[in-house]
Amino acid sequence: MDLLSGIFTAFGLSASAGLNAYIPLLIVGLVARYTNLLNLSQPWDTLSNPWIILMLCVLVIVEMLADKVPAVNHINDVIQTFIRPTAGAIAFAASANVVTDVSPVLALAAGLLVAGTVHIAKAGALRPAVTATTGGAGNVPVSIAEDIISTVLSIVAIILPIIIGTLIIVLGAFIIYWLYRRANRVTT
Repeated sequence: MDLLSGIFTAFGLSASAGLNAYIPLLIVGLVARYTNLLNLSQPWDTLSNPWIILMLCVLVIVEMLADKVPAVNHINDVIQTFIRPTAGAIAFAASANVVTDVSPVLALAAGLLVAGTVHIAKAGALRPAVTATTGGAGNVPVSIAEDIISTVLSIVAIILPIIIGTLIIVLGAFIIYWLYRRANRVTT
């Protein structure tokens, strides 16, 4: 069960990083520093260093503010195209490293792919659609919702990883169903 919960935690944290790069890293650092829920091994234990936690707090604030300012949010998304997948890879590897059977290279690659996919869906599809349909007025509420989802997802991934596993299964089933229906529409 530890293997599954570690992997579910890793997937949840890396998906969260696709929405906001620094929130899951900050939560991992805080949880590892102040609780026994997450014990990070080297080099990931650096996330629990007080100076790193302080730096992550500043970066969370900067990203949250940049994401709320029109025009700046688009520049921020371009910059974050490289940072969010990297943060997802770090979050995945740090939390999956609790489970010793997971290769560090595989963990980094999986985190990179998960966070990158979430970021591309957000920056490449969701945000442009919100901007186009609301004339940009919906970007701030959507950004606030993304920050809340990233925070809640990170906390739930650490405290109740089985919920993340359930979400993965439900989302996977939904995607398979959607692809099946789409394929049937094309053939008929």
